[in-house]
Amino acid sequence: MKRRLLVLCGVIFVTSFFLGCDQINSLLFPKPAPKKQALAPEAQVRGTIIAKVNNIPITLEELNAEIDAYNSLMAANDKPEAKITTREQKIDYLKNELLRRTLLYQQALDKGIDRNQEVLAVLEKYKRELLVIELLKEETEKVDVASREIEDYYNTYKDQLKEPEERELREIMVPTEQEAKETMVQLLQGADFATLAKERSKAASSARGGDLGFTKQGVKSAQFDEVAFAASLDVGKISNIFRGPDGYYILKLEAKRGGKLRSLSEMWDDIKKGLTFLKQQKSIDDLIAKLSRDSKIEIREGEIK
Repeated sequence: MKRRLLVLCGVIFVTSFFLGCDQINSLLFPKPAPKKQALAPEAQVRGTIIAKVNNIPITLEELNAEIDAYNSLMAANDKPEAKITTREQKIDYLKNELLRRTLLYQQALDKGIDRNQEVLAVLEKYKRELLVIELLKEETEKVDVASREIEDYYNTYKDQLKEPEERELREIMVPTEQEAKETMVQLLQGADFATLAKERSKAASSARGGDLGFTKQGVKSAQFDEVAFAASLDVGKISNIFRGPDGYYILKLEAKRGGKLRSLSEMWDDIKKGLTFLKQQKSIDDLIAKLSRDSKIEIREGEIK
């Protein structure tokens, strides 16, 4: 029972993002005709009837909508194996979930639980949330991003749209400037950088010949990035001496990768999604601002305790 309740709550939540308010209400709270009245003609039911519980029809469209929502929930929870994909599984879901729930729903109506004030309050809250979702959907669906906007964004920010550059580096770190100068002299005389790193460096990387592997900006200190990612530092060359948090450093650039600017066509969809999201957010903010100006809002802060 606990598992069924969890699945039902999940289905309700996911369904709210895929269906309209009218569809969800008819799915979760079907309105039956009174038991003693004649049944409405099946032609008046919207959809293909696949089952009935007394006077409450269940349609194929309702079943498929629930299964779609359930499958989305399973995908979101990394449980693709739990998805409902076959006709037999759909029939099982109909019998074990929809029919059982409709039986319980009808019994709840018979007991007058739908008139319980706490239940009515929860339904009202849920109704508000659904209406807000529908309103936001209507507002955001109006948003469109023109091709010119995408092109302008790319041309304005293309330097920031480059792939992150990574550099393969070696380091030598010594406590004093004098030691750093002595090390630099040896390097300029042709000494092997990795060998000197093992012999003289006090950094943790000394055992690896100073090898830091490929690194991005922001991993180490600002002083380190300024030297390591300088445009003037070429592959195979060593840097000048600079002071870092732990001592004096000398770097050697072994290789570069990344830093490539992706073409407009490669970035098109990503830029469009980003701009669409920003325009949707602005549309919502503008709507709320207008509604706030046109409404009388009263906040009683003194009552908040």
